[in-house]
Amino acid sequence: MLNHAQNTFESGLGQVRLGVSACLLGAKVRFDGGHKRNRFLIEELGSHFEFVPFCPEVAIGMGTPRPSIRLVGDVEAPRALGTRDDGLDVTDALQAYSDNRARRLQGLSGFIFKKDSPSCGMARVKVYSEKGMPQRDGVGIFARAVQQANPLLPVEEEGRLNDSVLRENFVSRVFVYARWQALRQQGLSKKGLLDFHTRHKLLLMAHSPVAYRELGRSLAQLDHATLDELADGYIERVMQVLKTPASRKRHVNVLQHLLGYLRKHVDAANRADLVGVIDDYRRGMVPLVVPVTLLQHHFHSNPHPWISRQVYMKPHPRELMLRNTL
Repeated sequence: MLNHAQNTFESGLGQVRLGVSACLLGAKVRFDGGHKRNRFLIEELGSHFEFVPFCPEVAIGMGTPRPSIRLVGDVEAPRALGTRDDGLDVTDALQAYSDNRARRLQGLSGFIFKKDSPSCGMARVKVYSEKGMPQRDGVGIFARAVQQANPLLPVEEEGRLNDSVLRENFVSRVFVYARWQALRQQGLSKKGLLDFHTRHKLLLMAHSPVAYRELGRSLAQLDHATLDELADGYIERVMQVLKTPASRKRHVNVLQHLLGYLRKHVDAANRADLVGVIDDYRRGMVPLVVPVTLLQHHFHSNPHPWISRQVYMKPHPRELMLRNTL
């Protein structure tokens, strides 16, 4: 099942595609013949992304319904055995499919996994010892292969998307990675790389001012390094930095930075309003969308070409309302 949503958020991106565990999209592929339809994915994200469904267990020929499996043995390299019949061993088939498929995900900009699944769980999956004792520090066989083969790919599992901070952070990372993929597809150039960095300045500052400065210094070596090698190191660092959600304190620093561009263009009363709203956000009295929207209002009346291109001002579709709860 594919969702053919058209991206109207940002020109140049085309359709942004997400890999998703098929059961989360309502497909009846679970071991018991059921599904785990996720309302947020289908009803909210579905309008902005194209979903590409995966079910590794069905893909290797296991039926629906089918005997359930669990991970057993070494946490780093567990076996996938039958829950009730440990004579059922699908490890090799599941690993072969996972390794092969994980190497062919170039068209995806993110992946959402089913939590706790022995094939698709992203983290804290139960791995049983030979004596039958579980420990929650495993990774599903397919999810591990996807992450190892695609270290830059933003990944999450549906349970963690209930957290508003992790949800916003994941969607933001997906769009950053989609922009990077579009840049590489168009043909990498020094100008394009510098422009990408400039557009993401405030977003990077909200996550790590130190990393932003480090990345800027690395790009200063453009005339003395191979473009592809420098670009590979650059995006690896960017995606690593963005994995840690931006803190309220760092958002406040960025908001105050934005306010600096308006000081000469708004009167004292409006400046006081902006300062007050930013302080309300700092104290947790209003969500992030409030000061950002007010700043956008003033920049609409007082356009600034650099600010208008900043991803931070609109990192993802407004309709998702992801900043309304931050």
